[in-house]
Amino acid sequence: MQRAETAASLKKVREALAAARAGLVARDVLVELVLLAAVAQEHLLIIGPPGTAKSLAARRAAQVFEARCFEYLLGRFTEPSEIFGPVDLRKLREGIVETEVGGMLPEADIAFLDEVFLGSSAILNTLLALLNERTFRRGKSTLRVPLRVCVGASNALPTDETLSAFADRFLLRTFVEPLPDALLEDLLGATPTKLTPLASLADLDVLARASDAVDLTAVRPVYAQSIRLLRQAGVDLSDRRLVRVQRLIAAATVLDGRTTAQADDLWPLIFALPSDETQALGRTVLKKQLDESKSDTLGSAALEATRGRAARAKLLEERAATLLTADGPRDEGWRLQLEGLARDIDAAFSADTLPESLRSRRELVLQTLKP
Repeated sequence: MQRAETAASLKKVREALAAARAGLVARDVLVELVLLAAVAQEHLLIIGPPGTAKSLAARRAAQVFEARCFEYLLGRFTEPSEIFGPVDLRKLREGIVETEVGGMLPEADIAFLDEVFLGSSAILNTLLALLNERTFRRGKSTLRVPLRVCVGASNALPTDETLSAFADRFLLRTFVEPLPDALLEDLLGATPTKLTPLASLADLDVLARASDAVDLTAVRPVYAQSIRLLRQAGVDLSDRRLVRVQRLIAAATVLDGRTTAQADDLWPLIFALPSDETQALGRTVLKKQLDESKSDTLGSAALEATRGRAARAKLLEERAATLLTADGPRDEGWRLQLEGLARDIDAAFSADTLPESLRSRRELVLQTLKP
């Protein structure tokens, strides 16, 4: 019964994810990482300049899961009441300090906090407990919060050492840049689809419970060796982060429909490395360990993490399947997409390294293109 429930929830979550990604240009990684974080019960930090769709991922995830979403842009003068709610004046007259949290962060299922490191010490100290323990404390009262994932955003990582403990609460980190020139036409013509709920928070909770039961025995030796290699290269992670990365690996396993983790699921480790530079170094140092990593559900995130052969092949296969089974008009634009796909396959793989499953897709593409 439990396995059937997990399979049913996974099917709905995959449908919701596909809808949330539809119409986005080169930002599907962000949506996938929000889902990974939600199932792992961890938090995501997005670093990048303004206007790079950082908030869009959290917003679209909330829409497809019918979740309450709280968004706020923090500043130096932001008051705690703007985030957590005002003090209940009626209770205060009775000598009781309580907060009216209606519509505020303590009631949110998914949160997006822009310029998260600009919050005052009062805000950040309260957020520490809220993110780490899922509790909100005010006066003598303690409130359990329903928060699944908090997405924090900033233009840059903080350089102030006093912020390091707070930043460490965001286990996942990703770095975004403005879209390259080659994607400008796609961006200008993009029309993100209107979203309706396709899954529920209960489905996320089912997958979260399943991830707690994932067997990590087989992947632990590979994971431990990967940490040793990173340390030799000068990349070190706190013991807390090393332990919690296992939650990401377990979540990736469940989202691929399995109960036992394997080496293919190691890729989330890259997103736990602290900076853009260390993530790039990690891809190089762990190339052998990551080259066969892939994900059936989070393909774009796995490719971004590894830049590896298996993840790239998986995405190209999915792209071919989508184009070859498209219901829309098979016009010149559609043919141009097929031609571009064939070029991408040939650029990524030689005849000797082309996986057999992708080889058959390539042959179908070429046959379809024949006049």
